[in-house]
Amino acid sequence: MPELPEVETTVRGLAPVLEGATIAAIETRRADLRRPFPVDLRQRMTGTRVVALGRRAKYGLIDTDRGDTLIFHLGMSGRWRIDPGELLPHDHLLIDTGAGRRIALNDPRRFGSVDLWPSDALAEFPAFAALGPEPLGPGLTGAGLHKALAGRRASIKLMLLDQRIVAGLGNIYVCEALHLARIAPQRPAGDLSRAKLDRLVEAIRAVLLSAIEAGGSTLRDYARPDGELGYFSKQFAVYGREGEACACGGIVARYAEGGRSTFWCPKCQRG
Repeated sequence: MPELPEVETTVRGLAPVLEGATIAAIETRRADLRRPFPVDLRQRMTGTRVVALGRRAKYGLIDTDRGDTLIFHLGMSGRWRIDPGELLPHDHLLIDTGAGRRIALNDPRRFGSVDLWPSDALAEFPAFAALGPEPLGPGLTGAGLHKALAGRRASIKLMLLDQRIVAGLGNIYVCEALHLARIAPQRPAGDLSRAKLDRLVEAIRAVLLSAIEAGGSTLRDYARPDGELGYFSKQFAVYGREGEACACGGIVARYAEGGRSTFWCPKCQRG
């Protein structure tokens, strides 16, 4: 599933085509993805001007001058394609601009979603209502984490995947951030000191920014809007590297928790 860096990379890739552009036409090529497209999508979007693009957690945002925001989620296999030329069978949503550009939302597994919501009430969008702070924003702090995790006996790995604690983090980048912070993923979250959580916040930001700089991580389906792959997977320190050597000389291990694989180094992640 595309995680925060992949969505951020997608939004940045769409901005040169969409920001300031007029939506000349919008077409849905099927009735739904994970859920139906908004029935008034064409009516509300046609003729609008895109005033900004952004991201909240793992959702992309396209703001229009009519006070509506198109909210998209890439699901398991979604990606936008810029000026696609020949359409593919799974290009389910087409947006044409007045400048003659086209973007196509391609989603073979159809686990993605597209919604329209009033721009001035985005905090009330159901998927956003209970989200924690953005990991790249000022709202994520060691002090805030310390308060949110107080008394929690669940592992720090599972707590970081809880979108109510931190918005937008996924399995890949949690594994990598915990490794960079030298924190054992199975440690009870409430046992971590403020100093360790300060270090963890710095590691989360460093890993996410490096991933965005590399265009995200392509493991299976993900590609940037320009068709390029994400290359952060070449920088993985532990994710997907079970049995390989860690930079510290230890051996990367794996265990399953919460339905996901956790990769870590027992030698250097003792904190």
